[in-house]
Amino acid sequence: MAASSAKRRHKVRRRADMSLLGGIRPPIAVLSALLLSLAGITALGLGRASQGSVPEAVLTSQQRFAEDGAVAMRASIDESATDLTRTAGLFSAGEPVSPDAVLDKIGSVYQKWTGTAVVEIKSGRLLAARGENVPVTAVDTSRLSAKDGLAPRMVRLQNGETRLLALALLSWPDRPQQLLIASSSLRFPGISLGQFRSIAVIDSDGHILSSDGIPEPEQVLTDLQRDGVKRSNKELKAFSKVAATKAAQHPLTAKEPGSGGFPGVSGSLLGSSFQGDRSIAGYATLAGPQPGEGTVATALGLTVVAMVDVAVDPTRTVGPLFGLIAAAALLLIGALAVALLIGTVQRPLLRLFLESRRLTRGDLARPVTVPKYGEAARIGQALERLRRQLVGETAGPPPGSSRRGRFGTRGLIVVCGVLLLAWSAPMLLLFNRADSTVAVPEQIISDQRERTDTLSDRVRRALNEGHADLVSVSALIGDRTSPDDMKKVLERTRTEHLRYRSLYIRSADGAILARAGESPHRLSAGDGAKDNNKPFAQPIGVLNSSGKEPVIAGYAEIPGRNGAAVIGEFRIDFINSLLKRPGLGQIRVVDGERRVLGGNTGYLAFQKLPKRLDELATGTNQKTGLSARASGIMYRDGGGVQVAGAAPFVGGGAAKELGWTVVSWQPAAGLAIPEYRLQNRTVLAGVLGVTAAGACLGWLYIVVVRPLRELAVKAEALAAGDRRTVLFPHHHDEVGAVARSLELVRQQLQEQRRHDSAPLAGRN
Repeated sequence: MAASSAKRRHKVRRRADMSLLGGIRPPIAVLSALLLSLAGITALGLGRASQGSVPEAVLTSQQRFAEDGAVAMRASIDESATDLTRTAGLFSAGEPVSPDAVLDKIGSVYQKWTGTAVVEIKSGRLLAARGENVPVTAVDTSRLSAKDGLAPRMVRLQNGETRLLALALLSWPDRPQQLLIASSSLRFPGISLGQFRSIAVIDSDGHILSSDGIPEPEQVLTDLQRDGVKRSNKELKAFSKVAATKAAQHPLTAKEPGSGGFPGVSGSLLGSSFQGDRSIAGYATLAGPQPGEGTVATALGLTVVAMVDVAVDPTRTVGPLFGLIAAAALLLIGALAVALLIGTVQRPLLRLFLESRRLTRGDLARPVTVPKYGEAARIGQALERLRRQLVGETAGPPPGSSRRGRFGTRGLIVVCGVLLLAWSAPMLLLFNRADSTVAVPEQIISDQRERTDTLSDRVRRALNEGHADLVSVSALIGDRTSPDDMKKVLERTRTEHLRYRSLYIRSADGAILARAGESPHRLSAGDGAKDNNKPFAQPIGVLNSSGKEPVIAGYAEIPGRNGAAVIGEFRIDFINSLLKRPGLGQIRVVDGERRVLGGNTGYLAFQKLPKRLDELATGTNQKTGLSARASGIMYRDGGGVQVAGAAPFVGGGAAKELGWTVVSWQPAAGLAIPEYRLQNRTVLAGVLGVTAAGACLGWLYIVVVRPLRELAVKAEALAAGDRRTVLFPHHHDEVGAVARSLELVRQQLQEQRRHDSAPLAGRN
């Protein structure tokens, strides 16, 4: 019997000890661990927030610059291959023409190839050629039928230059099949380099296939400049070798966690220093428009490397002293808060837990040790009254009980929260604030300008390519082409080029002869066209001046059709997709009146730019020399520092006369500049402090304080004579254990009252 009782007591004690894992100790222990970790993070993070020789923002900008070059080259190669294949298909679908006529027509429509040629596949005989000599002997015509036999390929010439060959078939019934070859150099289309920057495209082994930006030794005048050219070439070769190695990685393993925006492999590199400047580079592989999506260009295994020299800044923004002082202050305040919680909340509650268990075991000889303050004091006073009632004494409220319960556990939690907030609030709001005097590297402003200029040229070239497609289609539609054949040509063109929302052929009187895609835009009196029968004064224009989105269309008249024309309306999403480049902030395409036509983020069509950006676009369009030039600027005002760039359409083609401008701007606070980096880390430390305090103190309030306040009310009611209210625990912890003990005491008092009332009933 005694053994079974001891076993039951052991089980009860083990169950009680296990319940303590969810009681008052875990919140305080977790708070201590979090504050200790935060102190270490603060000491290391703020102590290391010093500026290196090159700010991280400048390195990231070079990475984005290389990505721009990779995107432009990939789009150019894919577009060239598609144009050649589509043009050959359109020729093959019509009547047979001579090789010379094919090359003359291609040369009049497209000016992107350095040389073109037509070869008879069976005999290998050269039938026609234009431009520079095309290395036709590098193409094995016997393997064209194999898989990827018509894929573009790179050929190295005897002079060391590399040419990219695009291939397409010309096929007519009862005639020998011919091979159309177009040769182009691996030059970057429309990449604005600015000063002191060079760019190169390399193969998978790190060999430089083409480069731009570094002058030849004979082009410079002094020995110092020649030494600089030699050094630049040496640095570019070294960067190319490293970039080729890094480009061989998988895109998912090459990127840092959380980074994105570019589907390929990209990064930045640090080079050597020379006369106060340091070489840095960005690299990026040719990647598809979507992750995992390959194209003709991506199969070539090319990588773009962009290199620039920047001034070295050896100064430090802040030393390690601030981080150490902040960490020491947190340790001091945290230790005080934890000591307050342990001394005024945890220990009194544990003492109550032990005292309540003593009473339930029948140990009633000693008075209950009553805590001094709060709900624990109220419960302790109630336990003492209950002890005296169990031994048969009359127990009323002790003197001073109301004073003891006035300042409760909730107030102690608030005091601890105020202590921790006294450290976190200044970190959030006061310390290390970066104001409008923050130093922005000059390279950031230069890169904003040059990247905007590159983006402007990309949009212009895309519109020119679209108009060239229309000219190509109009040249292949003769005066005897039926509407059904017209529609087939339009459908094929729209399928191969997703830039059009609608393609149609319109007669001189406005009738639609053939259409592919969505319904054409209907001109109204409020639109900008002067003549509905001939709405285009220029090859490309905007058909409306109001509405939800602008209708941008290209126009190409069909020879021999009495004024009929091929019209292609561009998808506005296609233009907006060209603007989605990370690291440039908000981007807008505006017309000559500075009305918004497209953007990379939400915008209202035909709305005006903000005043200072409108002034920037207006000033940028002022001609300097032969043409307008891109410009970059930094604004400083009460709202912070902002970097902006503007670049007008400059260059030839159908889009030349549009007068459009690309404008970009972004707050400098979003860049990895040392002052902002220190501010962000300081704010992060404050946020972590508030979060740790709120989470742990909130946890303590929900699990301990609120149940303890309810239990204090019930304990006082029980001591005052309430024997009917059953006390049950909310949680299996210290407060729950005290509640269970009070319930046992309530049952003992009920049993005691029944025993006391039984003799009286017998006498009656």
